[in-house]
Amino acid sequence: MADYHKLSKEIQERIIEDRAKNVQNPYRFQDEKVIRRNPDRDKANLWRPAFVRDIEKIMNVPYYNRYSDKTQVFSFFKNDDISRRAYHVQLVSRQARNIGNVLGLNTDLIEAISLGHDIGHTPFGHEGERQLSSLYYGETGRYFNHNVHSVRVLDELVHWNISLQTLDGILCHNGEMEQREYKPCNMNTFTELEQKVEGCYLENDNMKRLVPCTLEGCVMRICDIIAYLGKDRQDAQKLGMIPTEEQFTEGAIGKSNSEIINNLVVNIIENSYGKPYLSMDEEHFDMLKKAKAENGRMIYGNSDVFDQYQTSVRPMLEQIYYKLLKDAKAHDRKSILYQHHVNLIHENNKYAPVKEIYEEVTEPNQMVVDYIASMTDDYFVDLYEYLFPDSTCKIKYVGYFE
Repeated sequence: MADYHKLSKEIQERIIEDRAKNVQNPYRFQDEKVIRRNPDRDKANLWRPAFVRDIEKIMNVPYYNRYSDKTQVFSFFKNDDISRRAYHVQLVSRQARNIGNVLGLNTDLIEAISLGHDIGHTPFGHEGERQLSSLYYGETGRYFNHNVHSVRVLDELVHWNISLQTLDGILCHNGEMEQREYKPCNMNTFTELEQKVEGCYLENDNMKRLVPCTLEGCVMRICDIIAYLGKDRQDAQKLGMIPTEEQFTEGAIGKSNSEIINNLVVNIIENSYGKPYLSMDEEHFDMLKKAKAENGRMIYGNSDVFDQYQTSVRPMLEQIYYKLLKDAKAHDRKSILYQHHVNLIHENNKYAPVKEIYEEVTEPNQMVVDYIASMTDDYFVDLYEYLFPDSTCKIKYVGYFE
């Protein structure tokens, strides 16, 4: 039987009293402290506050629209009821704003981080990410990670003056690494951000040391897990991969998506209200880790579904990568790389005060990675068929009526 927790009477009364007295959270990030590369542009006003500007910029970046056809978890099913990455970022944003609102945080900043956090993600989900990183590392000795690339997209591929606080929250969002407590670090310059970014390219373990510089970034980070943990179970049931939720451990957070969301949100608010950090109690944290592990064993590790990443996606990715790399090194302006990627970069920055020319300052492997990471699943498949029409390598989808 479902068990939905509630905030304690003491915390509820405290929140209601603080609201009646207009008590402000001293740990909330204030709009007037926003930091941008160009502080003379994008000044806040009544109808477009600081982080609303970031939200609108992110939503109008052409790559934002590509969320809708990028894998969240399940790549090889034709099923409109299965989550895609566009839905995931909305779920993250909703849960993060719920927590942020009750804690009295800056919900505009939370929304900006949430909506932008996966904009650099590859086609074919985390397996696509791992395979692209392997190729990139083999050629350059540098790692690819989607959160780092999301920052690159919003700070280097489009020069739209996104704030330091939004970019840092995106960089540090990694939902694969759970913590019981999230304490913001102190960071105030783009130089520090650039050092964090570069460190992740050079050493993969640096990912584990990333800490957001705002409490809002911490909220979004835990909500990345909250949003997918139970939703992936729902999707797996729709696809017949798991029969019911019964095989999962009940524990403190419950088994179903709705229980997991409610009970984790309640516990985080209960243990974080009025504090300079986010926290959950030990029981809920232990169950969160266990639930993730169970998802890994029962869903993400299902060989019947995921073997195709190795048998089809991997060889297709390798062929595309090295074809594009050849064109990048040859500076072939008639190539797909230039016509569909480089030209789009220039179009995106038509009105931005940018002096550098993308193809002149970008290493060829990086150009290839930028392009491949921008692709949707269907774009990737169509490009492969265009470049290699005689190949027998195909992706087989499970149809609607199979």
